[in-house]
Amino acid sequence: MKFLIISGNPKKDGLCFGVTAEIARGASENGADVEIITTEKVARCRVCGDGWGPCRNENYCSFGDDNGDNFNEIQQKIKQADALCFVTPVYWGEVTESMKSLMDRLRRCEFNMFGCNGEIAGKKTLLVAVPGGSGNGLLTCLQQMERFCQHTGAEIFDFVGVNKRNQGYKRVAAYEAAKQLIMNNE
Repeated sequence: MKFLIISGNPKKDGLCFGVTAEIARGASENGADVEIITTEKVARCRVCGDGWGPCRNENYCSFGDDNGDNFNEIQQKIKQADALCFVTPVYWGEVTESMKSLMDRLRRCEFNMFGCNGEIAGKKTLLVAVPGGSGNGLLTCLQQMERFCQHTGAEIFDFVGVNKRNQGYKRVAAYEAAKQLIMNNE
């Protein structure tokens, strides 16, 4: 089973990094082939032509990897994955800007006026939000990710919110959520 973790975390240490490592460990120790990718190179949607490019009907983005943007590469990895995890620090009650860019572009490529027709539809997905500092914004961030899943047809497996006060038991919960997702997806 291929398990893809998509991280909006721009840092290589800290709470979100540690939680991501626990998710990866939970999945890999239970037989999944785990890959972690980050979104820091994903540029925002350019809104081609009259507001829609080939994303609407052909399910790909015409603004692509030739500009150092790795959106199309990430989209291909998502298509190849059996299950997904979106994990992000919380910035102002939302996902990181690079994660938002990825989600916005994926939403355009994975949804059309007739309903979900993309590769994300039906994939079990773990959503993880990690606010630092005050811990505020956790719920609004998870709601934002939930709306993305509703628009793309991803099947939400679980929500996990980890902050500096609850990290002792929520890191364990993140590990267990990944473990159960793998065990229940085979």
